[in-house]
Amino acid sequence: MPTLAKVLILAGVVAILLGLLLAYSPGTLRTLFGWFGRLPGDIRSQSGGTFIFVPWVSMLVVSVLLSLLLRLFR
Repeated sequence: MPTLAKVLILAGVVAILLGLLLAYSPGTLRTLFGWFGRLPGDIRSQSGGTFIFVPWVSMLVVSVLLSLLLRLFR
């Protein structure tokens, strides 16, 4: 059984790789995930030089999808 530290390191590496993939991908992949962060309920606020972004609904969708996926493989 992997330790918590190894699981967290692996999750971090996967998150970095996904971020790089989305940042430097061709337009097709960006279009596929273009909905993320733009759902109704996601908070965007800009005042002067301050920008606040809280993707509540997008994170809820990701959480539900991951929960269903993990339940499927359990």
